[in-house]
Amino acid sequence: MNKNRKIREFLILGAGVLCLGFFSFFFWKDSLKKEKAEGKETEISEKDREKSWEEAAHTPYGDYPETVYYTLGKISGRDNSNLPAGDTYEDNGYTRYLRKMLNIQNEDVFELEEGSQYEEAVEMAVKDKNMPDILVVKGRDTLQKLAREGRIEDLTAVYETCTTPRIKEMYESYSHGLLDSARFEGRLYGFPDTVIDHGPTLLWMRKDWLDKLGLQEPESMEDAMACIGKFVEKDLAGNGETIGLACNTQLVTGSNAKYSADGIFTMFHAKPRKWIAGESGEITYGSVTEETKCALAYMNSLYTKGILDSKFLLRTEDNLTELIAEGKCGAFFGKWWAPNNPLMQSYDRDKEAVWKPYFLTEEDENQVQEYETYDDTLYVAVRKGYEHPEIPAKYISVIFDYSRYDDGNANEVNEYFSLNVDPTARPMNINVDYKDALYRTTRHIREALEGEKKPEALSGLEKSYYTTCKAYLDGSLTTANAWAAYTSRITAVGLLADSGFETAQSLPLQGENPGPEEDLLKLEQQTFIQIICGEKPVGYFDTFVKEWYAAGGKEITQKARTAVKEEKES
Repeated sequence: MNKNRKIREFLILGAGVLCLGFFSFFFWKDSLKKEKAEGKETEISEKDREKSWEEAAHTPYGDYPETVYYTLGKISGRDNSNLPAGDTYEDNGYTRYLRKMLNIQNEDVFELEEGSQYEEAVEMAVKDKNMPDILVVKGRDTLQKLAREGRIEDLTAVYETCTTPRIKEMYESYSHGLLDSARFEGRLYGFPDTVIDHGPTLLWMRKDWLDKLGLQEPESMEDAMACIGKFVEKDLAGNGETIGLACNTQLVTGSNAKYSADGIFTMFHAKPRKWIAGESGEITYGSVTEETKCALAYMNSLYTKGILDSKFLLRTEDNLTELIAEGKCGAFFGKWWAPNNPLMQSYDRDKEAVWKPYFLTEEDENQVQEYETYDDTLYVAVRKGYEHPEIPAKYISVIFDYSRYDDGNANEVNEYFSLNVDPTARPMNINVDYKDALYRTTRHIREALEGEKKPEALSGLEKSYYTTCKAYLDGSLTTANAWAAYTSRITAVGLLADSGFETAQSLPLQGENPGPEEDLLKLEQQTFIQIICGEKPVGYFDTFVKEWYAAGGKEITQKARTAVKEEKES
């Protein structure tokens, strides 16, 4: 019996071991399957990551699977570029949107205002072989020098694959010379800033002062100067502090004109500091023409009569802005964006001060053919060897295409426009847009305000302005920003749009930089000021012209003419 019991126990133990082995086998087999599956998932995940990196490197909108940090040489603006409180150049609406869309983040190596300090910082970084991954450089010659020395990346393929069709269309709305200016030996080495047509210089006047004196609104420049003379004569600012026409000593400030005398030069068909087609058809430097002489003679008469600020030689830009804010100035020349800068300060201090723009040189615009030298053009370049040279192209596509036209949720970025945030708030502070963007944008906003276009059909930028302008018109928003948005976009640009004005395309001037040297520019400015202030007679202008040609002007004029000839033959 004991024997049988032992046999049963042995059989039960054997069966248990067999079952344990059986279950262990299936557990091992199942575990093996799971390990293989997990391994496969890891393999698929790695392939997906590689695909994501590949897509990001070859498409406009593909985002990186990990945050890509790039060092940047940053052009900053005054007053933190008017960014909202708490925002910085590395953390603002633009950078947050770029992190969300592309997963990229700038790390600024230096932040300096545009000018000599910034250019010196770029030069030092290049010299020390310590260039940031991405930087903005000024002037075609600087860009081509970096390309010639092998310091920057060839962006030809990047332009083709990582910019959208709309971005390409924007660049094509300018003359072919713009993109060509960024090429060296047929290859593209930078993304140029597109300076949209800012339109002509307008004369901004105190309309409330005209009304106070019972004067008719001017229909010509002569009318306007007579009215300004009355402002001074009647001392509308009080205490003998009234200045008539504000002006800075630069006299000519191009597309960024503020407190310039551009409107007067235009009236005489003069284009100082521009290369133009002269009477004989050959290229000529605009500062040495008879038309410029006539404009200087006219300004001398304005100065003598007290219409042109008698202390303009002593005024800084900040000083002029303060005089306007204090209500002591009657008029100045400026672009459509003058309400943003400097007139917002005037509105903040005195909402009864009514500034109105006048376009008094319509018939005189486009009378002279200009040439574009690209000396002041900004370019975004990429350090040679940087592993993500596509970032500027993707940045441009996202900021200037997708956020404006396709993304209905890019509110923070687009609101920056109506909040008067300066473009220097962007990491790479160039602008890319259609040449006629100013006019088409204003046309669309006006159509929406007048009920001819549905607000939802507007681009992001347009919708931002529409919302602000509508709130300003119905009285629910009375801030200086709202006033400036409406007065600049609707009043000033509307004035140009209603006249049907279109700026003529400048002809591209490629080849070696034919710009005047610093000594020639100083000679020019000194002579202009002396003639305006009466220190030299108007006839002295002829002596200046001879001196200008003798001091190097003849050689640079020949360079310019050779460049035009080469451009025509290419």
